[in-house]
Amino acid sequence: MDVVHVSIGSILSIVLQTLLLSSSCGSLEPYDLLYNNAVEAFYRSDYKDVVRHMEGALSSYAEVRQTKVRCRLRCQNQHPFDSASMDLQFFDVVLRRSNCQNECIEETVGTQSMHRVSEDVIQDFHRRIPYNYLQLAYQKLKQLDKAAAAAHTYFQANPESVEMDQNLEQYKALEGTNLDHFVDREARPHQRSFSAGVKLYDNANYEEAISLFEEALQEYYRADVECRALCQGPQRFEEQDHVLYRYSLYQLVSDHFTQVLHCEHECVRDLSTRPGRLSPMENYLPLHYDYLQFAYYQLNMVEEALECAQSYLLFHEGDEFMTENVEYYREAIGHDLKPREKAEWYLRRHEQELELLMIGSENMHVELSEGHYWTSTGGREDSNRIPSGTDGWMEYVPISEKKNFTLAPPQELREGGPLVYDSVQLIQNSQALNGTQRVLLDDVMSVEECAELKNLAHTVTMAGDGYRGKMSPHTPNERFEGATVLKALQYGYEGRVPLKSARLFYDVSERARRIIESYFLLNSTLHFSYTHLVCRTAITGQQDHRNDLSHPIHADNCLLDPEANECWKEPPAYTYRDYSALLYLNGDFEGGEFIFTEMDAKTVTAQVKPKCGRMVGFSSGGENPHGVRAVTRGQRCAVALWFTLDPLFRELERLQADEVVQALDNQSSQSKWDTSLNINPKDEL
Repeated sequence: MDVVHVSIGSILSIVLQTLLLSSSCGSLEPYDLLYNNAVEAFYRSDYKDVVRHMEGALSSYAEVRQTKVRCRLRCQNQHPFDSASMDLQFFDVVLRRSNCQNECIEETVGTQSMHRVSEDVIQDFHRRIPYNYLQLAYQKLKQLDKAAAAAHTYFQANPESVEMDQNLEQYKALEGTNLDHFVDREARPHQRSFSAGVKLYDNANYEEAISLFEEALQEYYRADVECRALCQGPQRFEEQDHVLYRYSLYQLVSDHFTQVLHCEHECVRDLSTRPGRLSPMENYLPLHYDYLQFAYYQLNMVEEALECAQSYLLFHEGDEFMTENVEYYREAIGHDLKPREKAEWYLRRHEQELELLMIGSENMHVELSEGHYWTSTGGREDSNRIPSGTDGWMEYVPISEKKNFTLAPPQELREGGPLVYDSVQLIQNSQALNGTQRVLLDDVMSVEECAELKNLAHTVTMAGDGYRGKMSPHTPNERFEGATVLKALQYGYEGRVPLKSARLFYDVSERARRIIESYFLLNSTLHFSYTHLVCRTAITGQQDHRNDLSHPIHADNCLLDPEANECWKEPPAYTYRDYSALLYLNGDFEGGEFIFTEMDAKTVTAQVKPKCGRMVGFSSGGENPHGVRAVTRGQRCAVALWFTLDPLFRELERLQADEVVQALDNQSSQSKWDTSLNINPKDEL
């Protein structure tokens, strides 16, 4: 679970509280400040404050979002672009619109809620992390109805969460809860109405289904307007992230509006993607008209059926089944009808944006999807010219078919190569671990080396290291601490840890790399992608009835989608990672077993109990979903390693560490390290 680091959060609190004191009393409290206060209260076990601050954060987040939508739409109407405007007139409109938006938003939420919120906090709200804290807090406060709602809301966006799945089952079995309590507090109106309509349609309750489908359409178009309004703010794109981007004013403005168009085009994907899913529902918007045409036909409302069938054909011109339906409806009423104006307008605007995007992409060199995310679903049979209705089949559109990414050349899958070091013992291969490209090895480190690295970890690791200052990226029930090789070497130079221990960390990671490269018989060099000395510690008092994972099931180079049984190799996943390894320092703790699963993230195929010197290695793709069971007592420490076959993605800190080690070796004529060596940390560290 994502949790804000206490020290960073404290600084944020001071800054934002200062802003609050200098602002008007009626202004909106910043949601990131409230969120941080709630997390701190959670670790103090002050559950009333958790609820107060977290509910306030959710309310503030929603208010800021709606304020941006209202203000941007209002200012857009007040300061429209004239297609015939000259350059100076265009820039005048841009400035007036921007000033209008800032004044409008500030008037509603106050200055202190207009600051730029960190991307980490925004992602936590998108992933509904606040509801995980809320369900735990409400549970402690014995407010089971609210706990059930919070748990259900979180689970909708995190269906792979084993912990929440089990919590929901427990809530359902408890007295004082009923099915009405299991509501999705973040349900999007257009998706909620559509899903409810499908259920009624499947039960042949066509009259009520029509009401919900029509409501869903209205909500969809309203959500489309809001989504597009949210695209009107500042944009960030990769072409501005490097020094060689020499832009003129016109190029910058052009690139900005091209990115806005791209964002607006992606609203199609966003509105048809369910929470926690990676891919949109296929044919989402056209399906509304497909369901409606058949439902209206069943109620003998043929004119309405024809209008909806014609609307569907806007998206799928020439569709065989719908064309036959249209002919049937025309004959039945004796005349023709046009598609709905809203559908015509929507599709016409969408096609115009695609044309502009294709022009803009030539300037920005951005690869954009040409797909509309609506593809004919098929699955129906001819009924002797009696209108056919949808069977409701909706499936995911594979993202990998819509975007191209440059990946490392495929490797021939082999294993069983030399283990390089005489002491290393092969315990289980892929077959024994019930998978592909998996290996379990023992005695990669000695007992003495494990003890030395664990002592190093107690000094050099810091809470949240490696995860942008977050105390625990996966669960609030454990403390997470980590350190890189370069950081360990820096501490060694400063005399805060033995320099030979830092060198051992460096050497052990190289040992692991050589073993993985040799055992899997790779035909090219394996490079470090990221190296991390990490410890997870069970937090006392938070282990009762615990059933979550220390690290949820995931894959290392793709986005695991358990429901679709796919793993999408696209950002933000580390798509360049090819192999992974975990080298354990100890086994004197409870829980913490490493597990492999099927792609459903539930079926366990193999389990590894950590101990000193044991290493599990595997390829990083969707063939090897894995996770870590909860650490319920003690501390679990390991060296975590990720490797790449692409030298362009070598770990920068590792290259710097290589330079430090080389400098030390060059200056020392002895086999042992001398902490008195004259090394300038500003140059090397």
